[in-house]
Amino acid sequence: MNVIALIPAAGAGKRMGGDRSKQYLEVGGRPILAHTLEVFDRCDAVSEVCLIVPEEDCSYACEMLDSLRFLKPVKVVPGGKERQDSVRNGLNSIYNCDIVLVHDGVRPFVTEEILNRCIEETVLCGATVVAVPAKDTIKAVDEDRNIIETLDRKRLWQVQTPQTFRYEILEEAFKKAYEDGFYGTDEAMLVERLGYKVKVVDGDYRNIKITTPDDLIIAEAILKGRIKD
Repeated sequence: MNVIALIPAAGAGKRMGGDRSKQYLEVGGRPILAHTLEVFDRCDAVSEVCLIVPEEDCSYACEMLDSLRFLKPVKVVPGGKERQDSVRNGLNSIYNCDIVLVHDGVRPFVTEEILNRCIEETVLCGATVVAVPAKDTIKAVDEDRNIIETLDRKRLWQVQTPQTFRYEILEEAFKKAYEDGFYGTDEAMLVERLGYKVKVVDGDYRNIKITTPDDLIIAEAILKGRIKD
């Protein structure tokens, strides 16, 4: 079975500030992106990796990969205007694929166990997302920020990545989305609108997406804890 990971890391990182894209900022003395890619390099179930970065970063990304010396092949693909465009570029660049994992480049604390669970469940049901139960009370509000209702927390999950699909399902979902001019907030949304069921796989609250300076502080703490363990 050929399992390919698409790692979109083409965002500008405006919320982070500074003059470097967030994926290249360091945690524990190494770029965030290096930590992320390392997990996929170690995971025996993943056949190859496709890293999607801004077009102007392709040369830099190749140099970084050369220095990291991963065992697994990593293809560098230029991203697009939106995340969905970037993932489509990655999807269009791969061949002979059975299962596709899509994982944020700035989620460095995903584990091999999570990747394996996603792949196993996707073989059975076709489409999965990693998620954790919502801890906080969630309220829906109107345009003036007046509360409309309090949502049932037992049914709410915070979605993470990877999001994992049989190749033909994700390909069909992207094709239909672009035919309709539809942009979703994640890949699962494109699959859901075609009527496919997407199963939730247990994630980890430490599988954070690093998007703000505060997230960098949390990431350093998580990394120190893992090293200590």
